[in-house]
Amino acid sequence: MPFEWHLGLASPSQTLFNRRVPIKFTPVPGAVVAAKGFRVSGVFCDIKRLGTGKGSNKGAKRDLALLVSEVPCSAAGMFTTNQICAAPVKVCVSRMAKGMAQAVVINSGNANACTGKQGMKDALAMTRLTEKVLEVADGYSLVASTGRIGVPMPMEQVTAGIQAAALELGASEQHAAWACEAIMTSDSRPKSLAIEFKLGRKTVRIGGMCKGAGMIQPGMSSNGARPAALPGVPAGLHATMLGFITTDAAIEASALQLALREAVASSFNCITVDGDMSTNDTVLVLANGQAENPIIRRSAKAKGPPTRDFVVFQQALQHVCLELAKMIVRDGEGVHRVVTLRLSGARDVPEADAAVRSVANSALVKTSWHGGDPNWGRIIDALGYSPAQIVESKVDIGYSAPGSRKVLWSLKRGQPTSVTFPELCAAVAPAEFDLHIRLNLGKGSAVLYAADLTEAYVEFNKGDVGDPTSLGG
Repeated sequence: MPFEWHLGLASPSQTLFNRRVPIKFTPVPGAVVAAKGFRVSGVFCDIKRLGTGKGSNKGAKRDLALLVSEVPCSAAGMFTTNQICAAPVKVCVSRMAKGMAQAVVINSGNANACTGKQGMKDALAMTRLTEKVLEVADGYSLVASTGRIGVPMPMEQVTAGIQAAALELGASEQHAAWACEAIMTSDSRPKSLAIEFKLGRKTVRIGGMCKGAGMIQPGMSSNGARPAALPGVPAGLHATMLGFITTDAAIEASALQLALREAVASSFNCITVDGDMSTNDTVLVLANGQAENPIIRRSAKAKGPPTRDFVVFQQALQHVCLELAKMIVRDGEGVHRVVTLRLSGARDVPEADAAVRSVANSALVKTSWHGGDPNWGRIIDALGYSPAQIVESKVDIGYSAPGSRKVLWSLKRGQPTSVTFPELCAAVAPAEFDLHIRLNLGKGSAVLYAADLTEAYVEFNKGDVGDPTSLGG
């Protein structure tokens, strides 16, 4: 698919994506241990306190995972641009400067956000204990957390969990499943996949797992900093999403970071469930070189065109990230329908992004999706109050099956078409459909994967203040 640039991210090199290489991705089992040289584990250590909270983390589920490579890896990361940033994110951003890592410790049940100096001490303590028990060099472990904000980390349980997880490491599908369970919070199911493909004569694998169902509209950058945005729009993009990707490809750290940045721009940064950006959003990639392919570099010489191997690797990484991102939307809290919004004809890409997010996060639009109501009035209203320039007499709105070019237009040039209401209702009745919006003002376009808003979402998130143990993150 063509690259889409989104508000809050640096403008990409267009030459990078003008070159596409035909490539076959073959699904393989194993998720994050599908690639050579990786081991993983997941254990229960009662981080949140048994019986409290919401969702999949209420019972005695695994809540701490370790991921480790046999050898040091090139490493890359993308992190939340929320101005309230959790301690684990700060630790990762600092450590990512060297572009190398070997292990990751991940916990659910506690976000370690808004926990002050003690939270930073605890996040660092988690990395140091991980390095000690796994015999990893100082500074070569990373940390990620998800769960309730503002609660001190129960370090006694966390310490016991890291020690237990170190003894349970393995490379089987079962080990991968345990790790997927350990990172879940309000998720109803695990999210993972792995693929293999050819780089020259070598077979390379990329595997990943992620979590997320609520507090979902990631807007990540490589250092957590917010670039400038449109006037009147918050500078960043609008339960935490965490993603962990492993590959046995040999690739320079700088090339890996660029490939991840571009992949996240058109995947995790293009989803929304409820319009809320988390304090902890993180995507990490480790590449250990065990496939023994020639080292992938961005280009053969300074400022030169991207190498073929880089383009192939980036396409594969983008595929993995996009499939994982879609799994998050489909498993959103209370989600009944998933809608892919395809907006074109904005004056530029930032305005396209602002307009499509205005529609996707409108409570009125989202509830109409849930009700199966093709209410274009709510859609054009949301466009109108977005920061993007909108001309009523130029707007087209229509629906199609996922990925189809056959669009049923409900609005053309700002006026209703002759398509009947029953026909439009049939178009938005499926569990997944595409919404097409044409502003007809320029060449800016954007794609966003969004969800409806249901009674189940409200019921799940409202909690019961009379029973604090029922409250979510």
